[in-house]
Amino acid sequence: MNVYDVINSRIMELLEQGTIPWKKPWNAQSNYPKNLISGKKYQGVNVFMLACSEFSSPYWMTFKQCQDKGGHVIKGSKSLPVIFWKWFDNKDAATEGEKSTNGKIPMLRFYSVFNLCQTEGITPPPAEETHNTFDPISSAEQIITAMPLKPDIRYGGGRAYYSPTLDYIQLSHQHTFDTIEHYYNTLFHELSHATGHANRLGRKGVTETSYFGSHEYSKEELVAEMGAAFLCGHAGIENTTIENSAAYIGGWLKALKNDRTLLVHAAAAAQKASDFILNITPTTEEPA
Repeated sequence: MNVYDVINSRIMELLEQGTIPWKKPWNAQSNYPKNLISGKKYQGVNVFMLACSEFSSPYWMTFKQCQDKGGHVIKGSKSLPVIFWKWFDNKDAATEGEKSTNGKIPMLRFYSVFNLCQTEGITPPPAEETHNTFDPISSAEQIITAMPLKPDIRYGGGRAYYSPTLDYIQLSHQHTFDTIEHYYNTLFHELSHATGHANRLGRKGVTETSYFGSHEYSKEELVAEMGAAFLCGHAGIENTTIENSAAYIGGWLKALKNDRTLLVHAAAAAQKASDFILNITPTTEEPA
């Protein structure tokens, strides 16, 4: 059984056990969405909504809070909603002919917030960063070095992403990751995305614009994370990263209504991506 089969089998095994909660493998606490003025962290679905934005700052505020702080929102900036439940007294809500009851009823409300990056005139708080020891893993470094047409890799901020238009990878600093293995897993994920560039494998999920949550976007995420799992397997560090990968993949499959057939197609594309990064020519096998 080759490394692809081993990783695939392990992922499927973990998926059958249920989705494991996934978290950012770098110091997420310093980048956890929070209100600039109160310092309070956002809760529930608001965390997901704000953390998935394109901004590097974890700080958010209302339009009025920005003004009160002496700053202003940059013209053309679009706000994001923060939802919350407000409880109203139910005893006055009864209609004629109905009995009035005591108690509270919840009503969903929201307010709009802007990221600190969308403002001017406000000095950002000092950055909170974890400084872990970073000791490179030679087998992983060799994989990165061997990749042909490798994109530029940049460091800084609290996000990890690949820019298809500018063909570069952005990562949090190496010392902010929980473990060295998680750093390489994240980098392998973004390198797998980069293989979809038109100058490499020309994968539809990268060459064409796709929106968060769309089928193509979700499929591309599966390809990238499976590619990362394969590469971690080749580097010999899959034992410490495979559960994170399975959880991530499980989340996307759930979003796609557990379309397990997609995993097969994504795995094939992920193998092509990892073969490209490893700079090896895939072998063609005849069906048994």
